[in-house]
Amino acid sequence: MNINVPGLRNSGPGHWQSIWETNYPAQFYRITQTNWEQPDCQQWTTQLEKELSSFNLKEVVLIGHSVGCATIVNWHYRFGKQIKGALLVAPSDVDDPNYPKYITGFSPLPLRKLPFPSIVVASTNDHVVAYERAKYFAACWGSELVTLQNAGHIEGKSGYGNWQAGLELVSKLSGETIVA
Repeated sequence: MNINVPGLRNSGPGHWQSIWETNYPAQFYRITQTNWEQPDCQQWTTQLEKELSSFNLKEVVLIGHSVGCATIVNWHYRFGKQIKGALLVAPSDVDDPNYPKYITGFSPLPLRKLPFPSIVVASTNDHVVAYERAKYFAACWGSELVTLQNAGHIEGKSGYGNWQAGLELVSKLSGETIVA
């Protein structure tokens, strides 16, 4: 199962996570949070752990966007669970001194090698994370790095709606073809 872990404001209807869930409902599931406007690491990782309890983690690929990536990494180091893989798209730099103060508890971001396959997708002009920082995260986590030129924050308003290349990365991690 492919499980979306959205970031701030829950990835709206034009976001690739939402489109994938609509187009492939049997293959994508969304984690729900109680407060999408003020992400809190303790609450978000607890909710992720709670919802994952009904899945076979050996078959789970977590797909994070923005602070959803920080949620996945913090969840792993908090609970120590093994999954099939993780796609970490436009990971937020929660350690940046200018990072929004209403997003709490995610810093310091764990920067140890992840014990499962992972791919970091980074844009050369993301306003949420400098490309060099995303590249550094990928190196620390032992992740494959996929670089997108001038892709903004890799979201709907950046032109990433039904993001076919992203689906191919999910398939790479899961070993399964995404079909409607």
